[in-house]
Amino acid sequence: MERTIGNPISWLAKHLGQTGAHMSNSVDHLGSDRATETPKVQQLDMADLSAALRAGWQDFSACRSDAMALVFLYPLIGLAMVVLSLSMDLLPLIFPLVMGFALIGPVAAVAFYEMSARREAGFKPRWMDAFSVLRSPAFLSIVMLGLYLAALFILWLMFAAAIYNRTLGPEPPSSLMAFARDALMTGPGWAMILIGSTVGALFAFAALAVSLVSFPLLLDRHTGLPVAVATSLRVVRRNPMVTLAWGMIVGALLLIGALPMFAGMIVVIPLLGHATWHLYRRAVA
Repeated sequence: MERTIGNPISWLAKHLGQTGAHMSNSVDHLGSDRATETPKVQQLDMADLSAALRAGWQDFSACRSDAMALVFLYPLIGLAMVVLSLSMDLLPLIFPLVMGFALIGPVAAVAFYEMSARREAGFKPRWMDAFSVLRSPAFLSIVMLGLYLAALFILWLMFAAAIYNRTLGPEPPSSLMAFARDALMTGPGWAMILIGSTVGALFAFAALAVSLVSFPLLLDRHTGLPVAVATSLRVVRRNPMVTLAWGMIVGALLLIGALPMFAGMIVVIPLLGHATWHLYRRAVA
């Protein structure tokens, strides 16, 4: 059959219809609290964390160039945040900004869940697979959960600023060296570190509890956002010590990735993303 250039109006109408149907499915998916089968959570142990990390590394090794291409901008974003802090006399927020990656990291890793899922299904994953999330009925649910984590990140920065004002502040430090000296060699500085670490750990646990398996579950099954979050909370409640250990592993790897001028994020974020997918497979039957 001879092919011709389509009518622009009909082409536009067709794609608008597809977009409308996609949005309708996304809205229905967002509010749904029903699933064909209630996800069953599994008992985990420390061996599951090791296995998930090994499987995540295998996924990263299999699609290293694609994974690194997806996160090439993350080190630049981290450096931009640090430079912004220095230029705006917000030195006390440098460390909270770095550790804030633990709060928003699950959103950044969504693409790697998709790549691991495709590799698990026998397909060769590519970096373009990340954009298939945009066509998923779970897209709006993912956006809403991402907004929650972003709000948690902003709230954490507000608490971090308040803790500094109550300990070493409210005057900004005169220099980076002066701030480091005051933080490490004075009583108020150690109070800031201890209180900030405790409050930061609570924020990190809140983010981990709702997102541990929520994002992979939304991509993998036709479950709504309430079911996904409830399932993640049930996994955490059934496996509290394993969850805490996973949170410490994530925090340590993010800190290591941030040390060499954020360049390590190019490896750390894909590794954690792939590993989280395999941890989800072990946590949810």
